[in-house]
Amino acid sequence: MAREGPAQSWLAVTALVVLAIAVAAVVPSLTSARPANEVPVGDVGANASDPAAESWTTVPSVEMALSSAPSGLPEAGNVSADHARVRAATNDSHVFVRVSWDDATADRNTSGPRAFADAVAVQFPENESARPPIAMGGTDNRVNVWYWTGDERTEELLAGGAGTTTDFERTTVSTEAVHEEGEWHVTFTREAAAAGNRTALSGEQDIDLSIAVWNGSYDERAGRKAVSEWHYLAMGPGPQGPPYETILWTVAGLAILLTTVVTIEGVRRTRGEPT
Repeated sequence: MAREGPAQSWLAVTALVVLAIAVAAVVPSLTSARPANEVPVGDVGANASDPAAESWTTVPSVEMALSSAPSGLPEAGNVSADHARVRAATNDSHVFVRVSWDDATADRNTSGPRAFADAVAVQFPENESARPPIAMGGTDNRVNVWYWTGDERTEELLAGGAGTTTDFERTTVSTEAVHEEGEWHVTFTREAAAAGNRTALSGEQDIDLSIAVWNGSYDERAGRKAVSEWHYLAMGPGPQGPPYETILWTVAGLAILLTTVVTIEGVRRTRGEPT
């Protein structure tokens, strides 16, 4: 029977050690990784409506990529913001969403013919059990939109597709905003309980959300805006597994290591050592 030579034995042992180290390194990251597009929801006190409140520093921030929205407006594809940071939180009665983004100028005045205010909007499905078209929802699945502008307007809207936006007769959403060091920070606040075609934010399940940002001094208004893809508020019970990308890369890495071990063993058996 052929005996394993010292060189081949060392290579096999090394490969197995590398495999063990890789598994030990990857498993903790899998258990702590968050699903893709998740916005964690923290617990805060009563003053969370203030975007500068100290309690926001304990709430995880998620960076959302932004890109131009499809629109027939001139220069619609030319927008200034390419990302925004979102935090979300609850207390015993209310839900808070804080949106922050870079903007060197605080555009609040809309009195001139070419004056546009900065603005931000947060969009949710009216029916939280189904994901609607991201461009203002659809006829069978409308969206709620919370909208703030730099001239201190706050609107709560219902839409079932582009061009169908209507105001709620009475808004249940309040906002506070601060501009400091070249950044806007805007907090939206609403009671968790909902009535009258409003998204339920009871915490019983995850809730989809997307955002839009307008830079007034960049002539952004209406459909010329920077928008995100759908993300979701992690309000439900889970599951809270790792992103699919992490799983796929982990499996691929382990497969490569296992292939290396098998190849070394095959070479050893093919070459063999004299008995």
